Amino acid sequence: MLKVLDPGAVRGWVRLSADALARARAEIDALNVFPVPDGDTGTNLHLTMLAAADALAGLGADADADLTWRTLAQGALLGARGNSGVIVSQALRGMAEVLGQAEGRGDDVRDALVRGAEMARSAVVRPVEGTVLSVLAAVADAVRERDGDLPDVAGAAARAARQALLRTTGQLDVLARSGVVDAGGAGLTIILEILAEVVADAYAERHDVPAPASDQRPALDVGQPGYEVMYLLDAEQEAIDRLRAELDGLGDSLVIVGGDGLWNVHVHVDDAGSAIEAGLGAGRPYRIKVTYLGGRTPTPSRGVVAVAAGDGLAGLFREAGAVVVRREPGASPPLAAVLAAIREAGAEVVVLPNDSGVRAVAVAAAEIAREEGVTVSVLPTKASVQGLAALAVHDPLRRFDDDVVAMTDAAGHTRHGHVWVANREAMTSAGLCRPGDVLGVVDGDVSLIGTAVAEVAVEVVDRMVSASSELVTLVSGADAGGSLAEVVQDHLGVVRPDIEVVHYEGGQGGYPLLIGVE
Repeated sequence: MLKVLDPGAVRGWVRLSADALARARAEIDALNVFPVPDGDTGTNLHLTMLAAADALAGLGADADADLTWRTLAQGALLGARGNSGVIVSQALRGMAEVLGQAEGRGDDVRDALVRGAEMARSAVVRPVEGTVLSVLAAVADAVRERDGDLPDVAGAAARAARQALLRTTGQLDVLARSGVVDAGGAGLTIILEILAEVVADAYAERHDVPAPASDQRPALDVGQPGYEVMYLLDAEQEAIDRLRAELDGLGDSLVIVGGDGLWNVHVHVDDAGSAIEAGLGAGRPYRIKVTYLGGRTPTPSRGVVAVAAGDGLAGLFREAGAVVVRREPGASPPLAAVLAAIREAGAEVVVLPNDSGVRAVAVAAAEIAREEGVTVSVLPTKASVQGLAALAVHDPLRRFDDDVVAMTDAAGHTRHGHVWVANREAMTSAGLCRPGDVLGVVDGDVSLIGTAVAEVAVEVVDRMVSASSELVTLVSGADAGGSLAEVVQDHLGVVRPDIEVVHYEGGQGGYPLLIGVE
């Protein structure tokens, strides 16, 4: 028997827990009727613990308790899936706060289990009894007054978990109607039983999961939210407090866990776009996952969605057959507008964000559409000229994957540049600019600063073209004046008469001239 839960024992416990959940996940999935009967709690808990185990596997054998527990907590946070997975990850984070700075003796593990239960409950905005939270609370109550050794504490935790799990059926009406115990509590019970076995040096592979009374899963209540939304979020604590209040007003099953600027957000909502936009307002959401809890039959067709910042550009994309989403210069379009355009475009959709800042919104909308059955690919177009190049090779009769490859290749072989006039003082990669200076940008970087728009435009084109360049696309902005594109075109006619030049009136604000070179 172990007297201390040392780093080696922690790694063994987490890995064995992940393995056991892998074997039991189908049985636990079958128990899953709350908060929605989506049948994935066992899978989600397995993936959560597997992420923690994989993170620990990357540590050296000499890793101390602090590093081991921090790595465990971070791995679980990053890999948490589903409502129960997020809650369990927060319980592990609470344990890590205690055991990362302790020897791992019985009283340390006791305090860690209590802290884990407290932190998990505080992370859930509206706690419900008869869930994994009830099992955690029962474990904390069972060990709180114990002064025994490590096997005594771990054994008491496992027994309390199993007893509390069996009580969940009578604590929640939906569980009683289905004749099952809580699925999240079942997974947690396995984790704690394995902890007791590892400590007692008596690990056994079998861990019974109470079987559901019936294989008939209850139908989804039409009054329940239609989407499960999850994402990781880089944000400050103050923003999280606001986000929690905002998401609480949008849906239920809200859990936000984490700290130190990194958070895992889980919520069930009717409007997935609003939940993601709330995250965008709080910080930087990523690894966005949206699960649609209903059904939708998409239109059997192929289409392209293009984001445009000017009337002329919007017209060009429409003429080429794209569904257009308008945005203001320097701003991203509403997520709902991008999602509506994807739904309109068809069953297989390519999205052209045409701006680095728009990509996050496009990806979020694509995640929602995929859960509704739409096949979506968001191309990494950083400029409108790249979007035009991609759309030029679009072929709806080609296999979707082949079409995506061809469009991506066309966009990737298009260098992009533009000219704009600075409205404030700033330090750029070409030096300090002041209001009124003309900036020449090549592939996203300021490459020169001048005083005359036409001179800078000519210099930008000269820096962009190469011996292999074949086509230059010029897109005039709303403030370009009639002669700017002509000056550039005349210049190319002299220095590179072999290059084809195409000019469009884009009407975009802020940028007198957009330039693409293929």
